Amino acid sequence: MLRLEKLTKTYKTGDQALKAVDLDVPKGQVLALIGPSGAGKSTLIRCINRLVEPTSGKVWLGETELTGLGSGALRRERRRMGMIFQEYALVERLTVMENVLSGRLGYVGFWRSLARRFPQSDVDEAFRLLDRVGLLQMADKRADELSGGQRQRVGICRALIQNPALLLVDEPTASLDPKTSRQIMRLICELCAERDLAAIINIHDVALAQMFVQRVIGLRFGAVEFDGPPEALTPDVLTTIYGEEDWHATIKKDDEAVA
Repeated sequence: MLRLEKLTKTYKTGDQALKAVDLDVPKGQVLALIGPSGAGKSTLIRCINRLVEPTSGKVWLGETELTGLGSGALRRERRRMGMIFQEYALVERLTVMENVLSGRLGYVGFWRSLARRFPQSDVDEAFRLLDRVGLLQMADKRADELSGGQRQRVGICRALIQNPALLLVDEPTASLDPKTSRQIMRLICELCAERDLAAIINIHDVALAQMFVQRVIGLRFGAVEFDGPPEALTPDVLTTIYGEEDWHATIKKDDEAVA
């Protein structure tokens, strides 16, 4: 479904953020990107939808090579890639409903979007999504009235209303407390299963990734150091990815938290 071929990113400073990354993500699979700060996790996600332009290599979404598209065709293909941001990226003065419907801007004309005139089918879907994530009663609240977990749920709805084939999720739990972090990760994984969506989640919390995802990619200095199931994240593997540390407590599963 998603395929990366020798994806490389070198910045003007000479820093190489990605080093010929090869990666295949099948439909419906949820994977986590782990690794130390500066490993290239956020860069990889942003190179997929070309918010950051790769230096070389190819990105394929289905049968379409994203790295070969012009601006107009790229805008259309970005509708197939929902993005969920660490800092939510909501418009604070707009309502929850308006923020969710902003995910449809790529489908409606300029003047209709400017007037916030969306088809009734889009409005109905927004209500369904808000109900699914437990925010139906907050549809008319302003975004700046919400808690961090509620804002992230709005961001999830905004991404899903695009009807994407792929979710790109950048540090969805970084600003959340441990309980809310687990709820958000569980929600993302459940929604992906319900919609047969592939997802790539950039996450620092190794234990949280191990609890919920099907596959883990470990990056170090822009290269893939590990690719496998979460149960294969042994202390030796984590030492290879992050460096020396006592990893036994970090990778211990909390079965009660998963239930």
